[in-house]
Amino acid sequence: MTKTLVYFEQWMDPVAEEIVAAEHAARLERLSFGGDPAANWSVLERAHGYQMLPATETPEIWYPTRQFIERCPNLLAVSSTGAGFDTFDVDACTEHGVLVVNNSGANSVSVAQHVIGVALVLLKQIAQTDKAHRRDVRVDRMNYIGSELTGKVVGIVGLGNIGRLVAGYAKVFGARAIAYDPYITDADFAERGAEKVDFTTLFRESDVVSINCPLTDETRNMVDARAFGLMKPTAYFITTARGGITDEAALAAALAERRLAGAGVDVFLREPIGRDHPLARFDNVLLSPHNAGVTHECNYNMAKAAAEQWCAIFRGERPPRLKNPAVWERYRQRYARITGQAASEE
Repeated sequence: MTKTLVYFEQWMDPVAEEIVAAEHAARLERLSFGGDPAANWSVLERAHGYQMLPATETPEIWYPTRQFIERCPNLLAVSSTGAGFDTFDVDACTEHGVLVVNNSGANSVSVAQHVIGVALVLLKQIAQTDKAHRRDVRVDRMNYIGSELTGKVVGIVGLGNIGRLVAGYAKVFGARAIAYDPYITDADFAERGAEKVDFTTLFRESDVVSINCPLTDETRNMVDARAFGLMKPTAYFITTARGGITDEAALAAALAERRLAGAGVDVFLREPIGRDHPLARFDNVLLSPHNAGVTHECNYNMAKAAAEQWCAIFRGERPPRLKNPAVWERYRQRYARITGQAASEE
């Protein structure tokens, strides 16, 4: 049978459409956020797959919520563009036999390099001197003495695809990498190039803290006033993970009281932010619009990974980045009922 894969606006890179077309994996249906909602729903209600754009670019009506899943009886899987799938109702998907997949790893290099880039800019006070020059042509360089990353301690919360790269890049500059991640083994820490520490130790010892974990019920507001109170006044805080992990008000308070040397923030509780955001008033804070992973290379890698995974799903294979593995037996029944074919047993 011909399967239908729906997406809004465009893929991150056209290579995805090329791959799906070359494999004859599915008929692609492109929708527009500005289109008639009834017409969009008509297409989605008969779709077999839904490739979602990043949540920051997608209106909430098109998030794969329980209502969305229940309204799409032929849906086999939903896929996020990158690693994040916190806007998906995973429980509802599992209950209905729908796969949840992401494309973790495809954006790892871009995000990890962003972390190191921000760390270097903060340590060297590059942003502060740039802003100073724009305000005053006579800038005393001795007022902006920077520091090297060499010899510093880089603390990584979440030693996954991105975190392990941050550790490797940090060591290239002669820094020491430590990490907190309660979900991996001691052998994983050794293989991924970081020393295992607890949460408190990481915040106390680090010169640079990098948040690289997913947003879950456990990590929501995990980095709070207590965590910032543990940090050195000479330390820098960087987050490229998800808004909601960090208490932004607590970060602003720590900066205002000079309990931190600076911060780099790429993700926020509500996006996009406005000029009146509490963090926008600090010269020692680098703000970016959730684009740590937005590079030409990353867009290509994410689109390619997503398309290849969709081809595997439509062939009845178990996808490589399945986020709700408990769904598999229920999914196999759903797949057989909808397609008339058998999915892989494993």
